[in-house]
Amino acid sequence: MENESLPENLEENTNDNPQDDALHQQVAVAGLYENWFLEYASYVILERAVPAIEDGLKPVQRRILHALKEMDDGRFNKVANVIGQTMQYHPHGDASINEAMVNLGQKDLVFDCQGNWGDYRTGDGAAAARYIEVRLSKFALDVIFNPQTTDWQLSYDGRKREPVALPVKFPLLLAHGVEGIAVGLSTKIMPHNFVELIEASIAVLKNKPFELYPDFLTGGSIDVSNYQDGHRGGKIRVRAKIEEFDKKTLVIKDIPFSTTTTNLIESIIKANDAGKIKIKKVIDNTAKDVEIQVQLAPGVSPDVTIDALYAFTDCEISISPNACVIIADKPHFVGVSEVLKVCTQQTVKLLERELEIRRDELMEKLLFSSLEKIFIENRIYRDIEECETFEEVIKTVDKGLEPYKPEFYREIVEEDILRLLEIRIKRISKYDGFKAEEAMKRLQEELAEVLDNLANIIRYSIDYFKNILKKHGKGRERKTEIKNFNTISAAVVAAANQKLYVDRVGGFIGYGLKKEEYVMDCSDIDDIIVFRQDGRCVVTKVQEKVFVGKDIIYVSVFKKNDDRKVYNLAYFDGKSGISYVKRFKVTAVTRDREYDLTAGNPKSKLLYFTANENGEAETIQINLTASCTARVKQFEYDFKELLIKGRDSMGNLLTKYPIRKITLKSAGVSTLGGVDIYYDENVGRLNRDEHGKYLGNFDAKDNILVIYKDGQYELTNFELTNRYEAKDIVSLSKFIPDGIITALYFDGASKLYYVKRFRIETTTIDKKFLFISDEKGSKLILASIDVYPRIEMTYKKDNQSGLIKEEVNLDEIAEVRGWKAMGSKLSTFKVQQITPLASKIVEVPVIEQEEFSKEKEEGSQITKLIPPEEIEFPESGEATTGEQLGLF
Repeated sequence: MENESLPENLEENTNDNPQDDALHQQVAVAGLYENWFLEYASYVILERAVPAIEDGLKPVQRRILHALKEMDDGRFNKVANVIGQTMQYHPHGDASINEAMVNLGQKDLVFDCQGNWGDYRTGDGAAAARYIEVRLSKFALDVIFNPQTTDWQLSYDGRKREPVALPVKFPLLLAHGVEGIAVGLSTKIMPHNFVELIEASIAVLKNKPFELYPDFLTGGSIDVSNYQDGHRGGKIRVRAKIEEFDKKTLVIKDIPFSTTTTNLIESIIKANDAGKIKIKKVIDNTAKDVEIQVQLAPGVSPDVTIDALYAFTDCEISISPNACVIIADKPHFVGVSEVLKVCTQQTVKLLERELEIRRDELMEKLLFSSLEKIFIENRIYRDIEECETFEEVIKTVDKGLEPYKPEFYREIVEEDILRLLEIRIKRISKYDGFKAEEAMKRLQEELAEVLDNLANIIRYSIDYFKNILKKHGKGRERKTEIKNFNTISAAVVAAANQKLYVDRVGGFIGYGLKKEEYVMDCSDIDDIIVFRQDGRCVVTKVQEKVFVGKDIIYVSVFKKNDDRKVYNLAYFDGKSGISYVKRFKVTAVTRDREYDLTAGNPKSKLLYFTANENGEAETIQINLTASCTARVKQFEYDFKELLIKGRDSMGNLLTKYPIRKITLKSAGVSTLGGVDIYYDENVGRLNRDEHGKYLGNFDAKDNILVIYKDGQYELTNFELTNRYEAKDIVSLSKFIPDGIITALYFDGASKLYYVKRFRIETTTIDKKFLFISDEKGSKLILASIDVYPRIEMTYKKDNQSGLIKEEVNLDEIAEVRGWKAMGSKLSTFKVQQITPLASKIVEVPVIEQEEFSKEKEEGSQITKLIPPEEIEFPESGEATTGEQLGLF
């Protein structure tokens, strides 16, 4: 073998023994792996995992749709047959095709499905491919296919042709969403709402701003505050819809996207087994709609449990989008807005191309119709009777058409003459010039319309999108509610699944010291704060057993940023011999770091210590030693005279004489005053961070008054874990025991409006009371805690055709009675419309005015009327809802 004939990666054999040739032939592998890996990575990215921006489809999805189009005859096809047809184009077998087809079918957009296609909510799989059937939906036929605008390529084996990309005239990629893992990258694009995508495309064409947020078939709610247009690094939070059926039962109505009812229930059971939440039973009643009942353990708060479900189970899921698509045969990371703009512009180009094709078709039809008319009406066909050859026939016809050629938009070629010669004698004999003129006129009108659309392609594209919305948008409204979620602290809502014990002398704490002193219940994620006799404190993670230092005097669960808990102490300074007192808070610390609460000198020690949940300041009695030189050996000290300072402060001088003992003289009251409470409607929660509406300053005995749109009221405490859905609430305010509620409601039995004024007489907390009629059709129109509420009433008298408007002071119609009273009739006439007005201004004595202003500052006079546009009037007989109330 000659050297020059050897491959580059083979060495010449220099061994005389031919049997050893194979041992001495070496392959240079350097560079081969690199090339193979890049080729494989490129193949996976381009041909399997990542969708193309042109049609928003992965290759397997594109091939399925193409195969279905080839099979389409309007009837359903067995999925097994569709898989077989698709395998002519797809090289990866039936399993991947079946999985992709089921996935497309469950999105309920491009397929009409028949049979058991599984359930994306429960995770149930589809039936075998031989049992289920499919066909293309009308939407798919309208927007996906057009052979005239499709670019084609040969299939993998060269036997068939398949589309390079389907001419999709809709942002299908954003409607379906996609998830794929390739070599070195991945893609995750959320599905978006059908209607909103069309509206956004129209906005793009009109050069108007738009926003796009995900929407899921599973419903639920979504926080898009960090969506970042679907770019890498963004995040969305998706929650299940949890309702409080009663104080012992929660009902999950919707589940988060990307999970199933089975997985959700398993996560709840797992959290319960781990002690994170306390439930009694989980019941899955899912059928047509999702319904999972969570029965609570006795004494467990529903509001806290809802938060715990979000914190510890799949009731809340965080998803990180990563929009990666193939553009010009390369993967690109883009935002969903950019994807929509590209898809919209592509739709415009496809529509323009379709119009151009139609224009050319119409011009060709008009040309041939004109040729046909000239050929028949001028009897050119008679001139060919004496021609002896076919060439003479063609020349004769061409000569007959010569005078008319300047009228045509293009040159007349031999193919046109051949088409004329194919016209049968029977058709020539029955030729009707009038009908031909009418047909040509219709073609000209259509051509004019096509040319106008081409000249105004943006207008035409907008009309196209509007038509798609009108034709296919029904029932595709948003299913996932966009909300702002509050951040749930796991430590706050975690169930107390452990018991904390302490060995005070030995210096150990933990939930494994079951023979030692019991302290309190806690959760396994809590932090524990410990104070020792030597004047040091430390915060550590709760464990089975941990050493924190000897001579423990106080141990409890540590709540970070708790600015209500105040520690009062007296300590002896080992250097000076002076005793000091101090008050301080511990809001933030470094875990497992010791903090010295004394002056830091050796032999210092605590003489007195209390932890006060609401900043209470007690009075203590100090007894000095009998041998000291002090004239007064017993005196009292009131901690309320001491300012609250930092934990590192030295404190104030208590006495320079030695102390024998300190005892509690009398318990004190809080020196912090009440708590300022705010209500944030966006998240439906109370807070102390000055977010939302100010409700007032609350003491321990104060409550919240909630008036609901269904005609019920409820008193609650002001715990920050309480939940209040703004969409269900008319009014939420600080409860004033003497405050008057004015309600206007429609009685379903009498078909009349009633006004009632009452005070809250019940004292039960967390229980709803219905204060309007319980008759079917009864409806609360407005409710106010204002002193002088007013409305504008539009009504009609029996014998008059016109409408009468009248301002009504509701406080003058009804007297203050019990909350169960029916109330007084608003009017006996036929009420057409009710519009809330601003409160009536009434002059009152100066003293009362001051009291009134004070109450208003505290939130007691806040009016919460239902806006006129939100009032839904009851229907009856000839009634219509909305702005107009029907006649009774």
